Amino acid sequence: MTRKRIVDAAARLFYGEGVRSVSMDAVAAKAGLTKKTLYYHFPSKDHLITAYLQSQDQPVLALYQHWYEEAPGDVSRKVRGMFEGFLSAADRPKWRGCGFLRTIAELAGTPGHPAVKAGSAHKKRFEAWLAETLAREGVSDAPALARKLIVLLDGAATIMLIHRDGDYVRLAGDVAARLVEVQM
Repeated sequence: MTRKRIVDAAARLFYGEGVRSVSMDAVAAKAGLTKKTLYYHFPSKDHLITAYLQSQDQPVLALYQHWYEEAPGDVSRKVRGMFEGFLSAADRPKWRGCGFLRTIAELAGTPGHPAVKAGSAHKKRFEAWLAETLAREGVSDAPALARKLIVLLDGAATIMLIHRDGDYVRLAGDVAARLVEVQM
């Protein structure tokens, strides 16, 4: 319970301000704990950053699965639905981008960092889920298409963060849907 409280506090701070700018003191204060208790559960900030990303893995994947499954229509429409769901979530003042991409960018100088590995593992799991889903729907060469869709989705997330313009996400969704149609 205490560990979850720490990770939840860290997640809010790291997502809002970035992993490099948030101190362990700030996390302890946000969690309402002493630094001693924080360090008991997480021996270093690197461990806490990694736990933050790991805590986001399944909720993010579940969100995209929901957007896909809830979209009416065929596979191309469901893929477009993921982009529409993403746009709905991202088109808010408090949205700060993809937490995985932002954290990996902040830690780009340390490719062996455990949080970078956790972020990479998340992206691979997402791609595998998408490939499996597309294959079940009868899409030819589903792994290659899943990789293309991930590039479009992460590119849309990056451009949305830069410009705060949903037209980029809509365009990426249109391209993604067209790619699915071509491979059906």
